Amino acid sequence: MNDPVLVLALVFFLAACLYSTVGHGGASAYLAVMALAGFAPVIMRPCALWMNVAVSAIATILFFRAGHFRPRLFWPFVALSIPAAWFGGTIHLHPKVFMFLVGTSLLLASVRLFIPEGEREIRTVRMPVALMIGAVLGFASGLVGVGGGIFLTPLLLLAGWAKPKEAAAISAPFILLNSLGGIGGLSSGGWPALPTGFFLWLLCAVLGGVVGATMGSRHWRPAWLRPALGIVLLIASAKFGMQLFS
Repeated sequence: MNDPVLVLALVFFLAACLYSTVGHGGASAYLAVMALAGFAPVIMRPCALWMNVAVSAIATILFFRAGHFRPRLFWPFVALSIPAAWFGGTIHLHPKVFMFLVGTSLLLASVRLFIPEGEREIRTVRMPVALMIGAVLGFASGLVGVGGGIFLTPLLLLAGWAKPKEAAAISAPFILLNSLGGIGGLSSGGWPALPTGFFLWLLCAVLGGVVGATMGSRHWRPAWLRPALGIVLLIASAKFGMQLFS
């Protein structure tokens, strides 16, 4: 076991710990770290999706047990997102296109982390709107290798459709099911060989998910962690931009 593998294991643990506090699986962080480490796009997507599945599954259970899950809000968003995620996963992108999409996703995710959280007056989302949003986010999830939570959570909060912990409880199973859909679509074209140390990374992500989701579902989170991760994602997004135009 070499040092880079252990360093990445620690980073993935910390990323999973932070992301799971808001019900996310951490795929955007995993993609950012693997981009900075120089991994090829064909390796990045399956690794990010599998770790996303593990962490979001843990977050789903813990936020549900804490009583924050709202089924009537969840199902309209997920109804069309799963087949859309599967379809997105079947599409094999040119490396330059993949770099552009992931770089854009990381940039949007970093911006989200700099926006202060706050509660708004809760409103009801219309069914056609939720179905359309779910389909678009599901397709993007399978295409890029993220679960869609980095887009769904801020949308739920800014539109006033959910409180912060409710948004986390909705995003976690949304991410889980979309990530599974993306894996299903990706596997239709055959699996690339996973890198050395992947199962250690997966284990560390699971442990981080347990710690983060426990804290996020029942306790407050340190305010400084969000902008710190936002800076990391900005750096990774910039690296994708430089690779795109190199």
